Amino acid sequence: MAENTVTVREARAHLADHINRAEEGTPTVITRNGQPVAAVVPIADFDALEDAADVLLAREAEAVLAQGGPTVTMAELLADLFTERPDSAA
Repeated sequence: MAENTVTVREARAHLADHINRAEEGTPTVITRNGQPVAAVVPIADFDALEDAADVLLAREAEAVLAQGGPTVTMAELLADLFTERPDSAA
């Protein structure tokens, strides 16, 4: 586990300190019942993670297209996104 690990209670009590540490480059892992559930990380690390996820998704999409995989129109995508599902909680 990370060197700087705190409970939710400790994180709540000292949030400004953990934000300051993140600004200085040190992440804080937050645990609940002994299990890691969140992290306060430097924004550069967060941005890099999001960029990497975007690249991975783009590569996966390109692979599907290269294999002749299915495509959908924007209208179909939006309709699917905004259609209520029977198992979704309202």
